Amino acid sequence: MPKAKGFFSTADEMMILNAIRHAESNTSGEIRVHVEDRCKTDVLDRASQVFDLLKMQKTKLRNGVLFYLAVKDKKFAIIGDAGINAKVADDFWDEIKVMLLQNFKKGEFAKGISDGIVKAGDQLKVHFEYMDDDVNELPDDISYA
Repeated sequence: MPKAKGFFSTADEMMILNAIRHAESNTSGEIRVHVEDRCKTDVLDRASQVFDLLKMQKTKLRNGVLFYLAVKDKKFAIIGDAGINAKVADDFWDEIKVMLLQNFKKGEFAKGISDGIVKAGDQLKVHFEYMDDDVNELPDDISYA
């Protein structure tokens, strides 16, 4: 069974980090990825807990997006904060989830997450355009637990 730390190769991590940086270069929105071994509760509940632990609700415009993955339990979720949720269609996160799942079934986890980040970034760009005085409010990294 895969473990969270080491689940992605260095090249995979770079692909994901580049997707985050590219997406955030066009928006004030913030995107993070969190990977852990187990999710013993409802995946959306756990993703919400992680969202809070990572202080993603502290962004000025409430426009953070979290990609959450529990590798041993094969669960994942994508959640957005109140600001972005108020702007996108009700099924927007489900559309990204389907796209990720298609890639995950092929074992292309980094590609799936990267593609999802690009799609989320496109919506963030539409609703929260990048400003010259933009501050990167959250680290552009992958967190592991």
